[in-house]
Amino acid sequence: YSVGHSEDALSVQEAQYPMMKRLGAPEQELLTVQCNLASTYLALGRDEDCLRVRRDVYSGRLKLLGDEHLGTLSAAHNYTSALHLLKRYEEAKAFTRKVIPVARRVLGESHEITLKMRWCYAEVLHKANGATLDD
Repeated sequence: YSVGHSEDALSVQEAQYPMMKRLGAPEQELLTVQCNLASTYLALGRDEDCLRVRRDVYSGRLKLLGDEHLGTLSAAHNYTSALHLLKRYEEAKAFTRKVIPVARRVLGESHEITLKMRWCYAEVLHKANGATLDD
């Protein structure tokens, strides 16, 4: 979206979530709405809001789908990317170190999400203070 369209999308998305929740929409649909909201926050430069929602989406998918589901691993990557964007390198390093082994085991070494997580982890290590060869 352009900024004008992102602002329009934001007002719709912010109203959509509580309405769907009141109507009893399935949790997976609510998480998809939140994922879209996080992307809109990102497009508008509202990085802290994006991070908060991406953390919520990851937590929700983890509870609903488990840690080995593609949707959960995708949400984990999105959360890691948001941490990286906000220069929260230590948090990103600790979180990514926890989820990369799951992605490697479940999705395989050459899956796009596994590769993106590993790339993000490498960037975080490069930028983090005190990174060691053990990292």
